[in-house]
Amino acid sequence: MSLANNSNTGEKSNADNVEIAEGVYWVGYKDDKVGLQCNSYLIADRNEAVLIDGGSRNDFSAVMLKIVRAGINPGTIVRLIYQHYDPDLCGNLPQMEVLINNENLKVLSHCENNIFLDYYSTKTEKQCIEEQGLSFEFASGRRLEFIHTPYAHSLGSFVTYDTKTKTLFSSDIFGNYDTTWDLFTQIDDACTTCDAGNTCHLTGKPCQLASISDYHRRIMTSDKALAYALQQIENLDISIIAPQHGSILNTELSQKIVFDRLKSMKKVGIDNYIYGATL
Repeated sequence: MSLANNSNTGEKSNADNVEIAEGVYWVGYKDDKVGLQCNSYLIADRNEAVLIDGGSRNDFSAVMLKIVRAGINPGTIVRLIYQHYDPDLCGNLPQMEVLINNENLKVLSHCENNIFLDYYSTKTEKQCIEEQGLSFEFASGRRLEFIHTPYAHSLGSFVTYDTKTKTLFSSDIFGNYDTTWDLFTQIDDACTTCDAGNTCHLTGKPCQLASISDYHRRIMTSDKALAYALQQIENLDISIIAPQHGSILNTELSQKIVFDRLKSMKKVGIDNYIYGATL
């Protein structure tokens, strides 16, 4: 099911996978009872697959069902990539290992994360992205590149860039809290002149820009950490930004609007706690 240009996919059933780029599937789970939507992504390339930020324990059945319904044999998954170590993206690691049941399976993350990933499971070998040349290459030659974004929001945080589709899997960066979630962003040219209030005057829904700002102010550790992370990725040739939380930024305009908003942010994390006193 290819719905990469459909902005209404937040209404799709939780049984649906969504192909957001060639061989790239959203296999996350929508929960109307929470404001923190978690996105898992599968990259399938010939007879190999990689799962990025596979989800929590509660998400396991929904994520695995989407993988199977995408026509992907779980046994072809060769890497589980975790861009940090929070339970919302690592919690179902033990279940994944059992069902994938592939002797070539490896967990791939930053060395700082792997220390904590062992608390979820020690069964599968953990590889450090630094020792893999900050990249992973499929047998076909398709290449994933890893970019370290320390303290955004943990020391071992990183993002993943698919060089074939120019998709950036941005982890917590570009994410947001949103109780009226859509898979693809609603941010458009009308947002360029909006003051990012609490409610969008066009949709009647909470302002996505405001929720993105609030999310980063709470999740990122400091002004410097967020600014440094953005500097690491601002020169990439990006087609799609696929965050772990919130909506996918699938247009050049939405990416620019959000990027500019984040670059201008001050009083983030500890800086907000000390100088802003709004938390």
